Amino acid sequence: LDSASQQEEKLNSINEAFLSDPQYAEEEDLSSQLEMFKRKYMEFDLNDKGDIDIMGLKRMLEKLGLAKTHLELKKMMSEVVGGKSKDTISYTDFLNMMLGKKHAILKLILMFEGIGKEQEPKHVGPPCRKTFSDLP
Repeated sequence: LDSASQQEEKLNSINEAFLSDPQYAEEEDLSSQLEMFKRKYMEFDLNDKGDIDIMGLKRMLEKLGLAKTHLELKKMMSEVVGGKSKDTISYTDFLNMMLGKKHAILKLILMFEGIGKEQEPKHVGPPCRKTFSDLP
């Protein structure tokens, strides 16, 4: 098994745990949300433990065109992990952030980025509005 599929196995098992967590029983579409969050998490450069470290966070944000200072990155991380002085974000931390009620900056960035992507095609004028069913 290569590390990416091992990685995904590990994330899948964490997703399973969240699916059976009564705390999130009310969440609509929890399994597809978790699937989406897993994809998003795997877009980060993860360290050898499969966590997001400060460099991974920095690179991800730079990819999104949002360069941050070291201090800002540290602040974003401590927001996600709940003020604990950890220098990595685990997948569990990440899910708690994405599903939690708190508006962590990182969550807003990722949600906004996701939303931005989905809305792009709608700006195209009426003649180009093709749905998937129109594709050959």
